[in-house]
Amino acid sequence: MQPPFHAVSIVMIEDDEGHARLIERNIRRAGVNNEIVPFRDGTSALEFLFGADGSGEVSGRRHLLILLDLNLPDMTGIDILERIKANPHTKRSPVVVLTTTDDSREIQRCYDLGANVYITKPVNYEGFSNAIRQLGLFFSVIQVPEIP
Repeated sequence: MQPPFHAVSIVMIEDDEGHARLIERNIRRAGVNNEIVPFRDGTSALEFLFGADGSGEVSGRRHLLILLDLNLPDMTGIDILERIKANPHTKRSPVVVLTTTDDSREIQRCYDLGANVYITKPVNYEGFSNAIRQLGLFFSVIQVPEIP
């Protein structure tokens, strides 16, 4: 018997409004209709992910895919990634780092902390649009099985 599958909500943590619009537009253009929950800073994103009590239990039954920029106004994406992967309720949520940082040590650190995918935003907007379109196609085939 197949386990039940659930729609995945995309949590987008991106402070640059232009990048956020471009990401969403290209995800939609790729035919992905999942809910996108946007945040412009780490504090509000962590409040959403971990709830008022900070336990993360609120996300225990959510099916989330997290798009994470590393350069945020109030904290680093690395700090957010560490907290997501350290929490028993959010550690299985896939995290896609989507940032302008292309430092090889930073990329390795993200993978070491549990990032599933690391995508460098090209400065060229056409290249960035193509990368997001491909990411959208990736999202369209993701289904999260129910975890007992």
